[in-house]
Amino acid sequence: MMKKKSIPASKPFLILFLCQIISALDVPLDSKLLEELSQPPTITHQSPKDYIVDPRENIVIQCEAKGKPPPSFSWTRNGTHFDIDKDAQVTMKPNSGTLVINIMNGGKAEAYEGVYQCTARNERGAAISNNIVIRPSRSPLWTKEKLEPHQVREGDSLVLHCRPPVGLPPPIIFWMDNAFQRLPQSERVSQGLNGDLYFSNVQPEDTREDYICYARFNHTQTIQQKQPISVKVFSTKPVTERQPILLTPTGSTSTKVELRGNVLLLECIAAGLPTPVIRWIKEGGELPANRTFFENFKKTLKIIDVSEADSGNYKCIARNTLGSVHHVISVTVKAAPYWITAPRNLVLSPGEDGTLICRANGNPKPSISWLANGVPIAIAPEDPSRKVDGDTIIFSHVQERSSAVYQCNASNEYGYLLANAFVNVLAEPPRILTPANKLYQVIADSPALLDCAYFGSPKPEIEWFKGVKGSILRGNEYVFHDNGTLEIPVAQKDSTGTYTCVARNELGKIQNEVHLEIKDPTMIIKQPEYKVVQRYGQVSFECIIKHDSTLLPTVIWLKDNDELPDDERFLVGKDNLTIMNVTDKDDGTYTCIVNTTLDSVSASAVLTVVAAPPTPAIIYARPNPPFDLELTGQLERSIELSWIPGDENNSPITHFVIEYEDGLHEPGVWHYQTEVPGTQTTVQLKLSPYVNYSFRVVAVNKIGRSQPSEPSEQYLTKSANPDENPANVQGVGSEPDNLVITWESLKGFQSNGPGLQYKVSWRQKDVDDEWTSVIVANVSKYIVSGTPTFVPYEIKVQALNDLGYAPEPSEVIGHSGEDLPMVAPGNVQVHVVNSTLAKVHWDPVPLKTVRGHLQGYKVYYWKVQSLSRRSRRHVEKKILTFRGNKTFGMLPGLEPYSSYKLNVRVVNGKGEGPASPDKVFKTPEGVPSSPSYLKITNPTLDSLTLEWGSPTHPNGVLTSYILKFQPINNTHELGPLVEIRIPANESSLILKNLNYSTRYKFYFNAQTSVGSGSQITEEAVTIMDEAGILHPAVGAGKAMASRQVDIATQGWFIGLMCAVALLILILLIVCFIRRNKGGKYPVKEKEDAHADPEIQPMKEDDGTFGEYSDAEDHKPLKKGSRTPSDRTVKKEDSDDSLVDYGEGVNGQFNEDGSFIGQYSGKKEKEPAEGNESSEAPSPVNAMNSFV
Repeated sequence: MMKKKSIPASKPFLILFLCQIISALDVPLDSKLLEELSQPPTITHQSPKDYIVDPRENIVIQCEAKGKPPPSFSWTRNGTHFDIDKDAQVTMKPNSGTLVINIMNGGKAEAYEGVYQCTARNERGAAISNNIVIRPSRSPLWTKEKLEPHQVREGDSLVLHCRPPVGLPPPIIFWMDNAFQRLPQSERVSQGLNGDLYFSNVQPEDTREDYICYARFNHTQTIQQKQPISVKVFSTKPVTERQPILLTPTGSTSTKVELRGNVLLLECIAAGLPTPVIRWIKEGGELPANRTFFENFKKTLKIIDVSEADSGNYKCIARNTLGSVHHVISVTVKAAPYWITAPRNLVLSPGEDGTLICRANGNPKPSISWLANGVPIAIAPEDPSRKVDGDTIIFSHVQERSSAVYQCNASNEYGYLLANAFVNVLAEPPRILTPANKLYQVIADSPALLDCAYFGSPKPEIEWFKGVKGSILRGNEYVFHDNGTLEIPVAQKDSTGTYTCVARNELGKIQNEVHLEIKDPTMIIKQPEYKVVQRYGQVSFECIIKHDSTLLPTVIWLKDNDELPDDERFLVGKDNLTIMNVTDKDDGTYTCIVNTTLDSVSASAVLTVVAAPPTPAIIYARPNPPFDLELTGQLERSIELSWIPGDENNSPITHFVIEYEDGLHEPGVWHYQTEVPGTQTTVQLKLSPYVNYSFRVVAVNKIGRSQPSEPSEQYLTKSANPDENPANVQGVGSEPDNLVITWESLKGFQSNGPGLQYKVSWRQKDVDDEWTSVIVANVSKYIVSGTPTFVPYEIKVQALNDLGYAPEPSEVIGHSGEDLPMVAPGNVQVHVVNSTLAKVHWDPVPLKTVRGHLQGYKVYYWKVQSLSRRSRRHVEKKILTFRGNKTFGMLPGLEPYSSYKLNVRVVNGKGEGPASPDKVFKTPEGVPSSPSYLKITNPTLDSLTLEWGSPTHPNGVLTSYILKFQPINNTHELGPLVEIRIPANESSLILKNLNYSTRYKFYFNAQTSVGSGSQITEEAVTIMDEAGILHPAVGAGKAMASRQVDIATQGWFIGLMCAVALLILILLIVCFIRRNKGGKYPVKEKEDAHADPEIQPMKEDDGTFGEYSDAEDHKPLKKGSRTPSDRTVKKEDSDDSLVDYGEGVNGQFNEDGSFIGQYSGKKEKEPAEGNESSEAPSPVNAMNSFV
């Protein structure tokens, strides 16, 4: 008995549904065949019904169609024939019906306004386009009018009328000022849907002379401007509060009609003081979830994608502290026609029956009318095979002359739908599309699929024969597929031969021969075996194969499933692999793979490298493979497998591993099935449908795995419906208007049968919609276009094959694509914590306006100017991101006494939303930085002149400078501290009544109202007499200060020098006498007895002290009092102080003439009122050091 299955052949032809929709007769997508088949015209592209064109550009009216033979095109205009040959401005594109009206070379768009319709015609029928209404866009100027200034009392309401010119399409209205800045809107001031600007109550800040209404005409990219409107608000005290009244709409009730699928906009704007708050309710019901939005500070109710269920009474309530007012809007939702079942093309054979169904709905119910080839069917040529029954045309026993294109028109007062559907009656003798004498080569015991792709009308019957004069093939050993393919599930050697496919219908018969060759399977008759080899030895693996003599095999060796190492120690021979000088890293699994053009086999063995030869007494090895596998108890979903174990090789078998091969889907690939204890030699195995099973068994002991057994005989299970559906179904949009549905495809053996496909279904969540479904091929993605932005969808993906569907899949929730957020965060508030830190708050945006997954908020802030300098600089915006639904954040690192601006934006997966209005805040004053420099000049006997620079960063308004100074005596003691407050506008000061020849230390800083800034220090000396001015010299921090006075002519100095010279002469004489006596002179003894290791001789080259070893010398230098020679203190200058290094040493001579120096290791500290050691060097002592 013949057995039929509906699965594709090994090389299936794709199926073309003419006009991409369902037909009664399948036509293979064969280019040669398609060129020969006739087809009525089909409109493939046309301009929109309402086509607004730019009057400055050429008008292009699209009309494209396909058909066989190629269709010709004609046009009507306003219901009459449009002869394009008589109008030089109009041309038709070649091989197309598209019209091009030349406006740019003298034509006028207004002359071509009208209703156009295209007809595409060939010998099989005529298809028509929609009625295309051509209208040029218009952007008229504002009519001139005299606008009187508005004088309004504070607290009253006000409406500024825009009244834009009527354009096509209508313009977009917005209000701006003379500086082209949008006027800020709020709950108090907002723009209505009609473009007027409404003030619930006016405030003094509303006074201005440049309220300007703009109309933007997008089609022509032009903007028209109304004359500025002047508003002056005058105040009266006290301001009278008022309860709410409605500015729009007027009265207590009104009506609104909207069409199904459109956006419903309802508006209520109220006057009152305080400003009223608007609330919306639906009487007797709830506002639709997920489709309701509030705009314009809740003054506008927006419901998207309205349906008849949204009809009803909507009430807006305006309320303030003095009362409330309400208005009821009665909404009626009507519907333009929409398809329930659009007519679909029919491809029929002569004598067949068929129907065209055209069903549409709307409110009111649309009327259905039929046309044939563009002519009302009532006056069209009669066709005895055709009968019209309302929305259905019934065809009976059609003939080839019945081919035509039918149009269904569904219309009501709100619009119409027009659909073309053709009836194509084809009478074609059979054709076989598979090439003649095609050769098929198959490995023995594998399935063989012989193609016979065909076409004919009526559909031909297919028969197969073996041999030239053989009988028709029948029986269970063959499977005959609907697409003509002959399947031999288990091909044997005797299957070799010539097979003939015969296709016949009432118009003729045709046959085609193909040839089948059965090849011997490739086998490894000597497999590589497990080896144990001593380190540095040699090992060989054998791989001897047997193959069909007509096939050319290739042998590849792998180590651990990877290529062999690039090492000359590995030698690959014809039948073996040899490894020389084996090392530990050669340990692993070696696999021999044999490939031919039809099959592939492999075998593996493990190499174990040991340090010493194995113990000869007992050899433990892997078990030998099981053998004699037998299948019994064959059922649809189970089978019993039994085997005989191989030798254990001195290690008991712990368990057996059963593996299977799917010869139908993955031949040559072995998969894990199950495992059983080592004492068991039979197992009941669960099977899947539509799998050609072979089994093998592997024995396992403590040493390792045996080689697999020889495969069992093959067992092909029957096909069945899929048992499972795809996993990991997801729905995520990649664009704002799409939904990308993905899933993990089923594997081959999971298909349970031929013709694996998927039914993808989706519908919008929480909306009373039917499921939309599409059946796709064995893919893993489907894209739904034209979705609303970021709405949830219920999604399910169901597997099916030629035998039926898998169980009903579970539903998952996905979302269509995200778009940028619609609104900015509101109520942005800034709390300044201190001069460098502020805290910002904002209200979260409604989640419905985020239009995506909320990721957080971004705060943009920047410094506008410093309040102390009034100078602007380059704006450097900083950005802080706050994750999640956080509504506050801290702004660190601000500069004191500065003006800042910030705004807040919401962020989703698509990007950032609009910015909130810029919020201005100011940071308070802080303490200033230190003065930029301090310079001391013009020293006299009793005065010093101080000059300074203002702080680099005042951080506020300077109130004064603080100068502190104190004298420093020769013992490093500090005198009393004097403090002077200096006005902030001063930059110099002369200090008088100072002591002559005295060192002073100065501490100088600036102040704001917050406090004092950091100080800088300086030292200076008044001169000793008129002979010279003492300039303190500062080196790199180690040189001593030197203040020289011309004393060479002083009498006391000459006398002192003579005494010193005399004393040295006496000492030299005494030393000479003592040395001649061989003894030590007393001074030397004293030095030896009281040697101080910390006192080092002076350097001969410069007369300064040698290196001193006190640990304090290695401490960091403190901020000291040494300054450069110009007496200027700057931040980057060295803060070393020579006082820290004891340049004020009192030098004295001992009785033996040696120099004794006292070192002062004290460091300078903060100024205090006490006498602390901070001694300055004495000019006299400095001179003594050079004697």
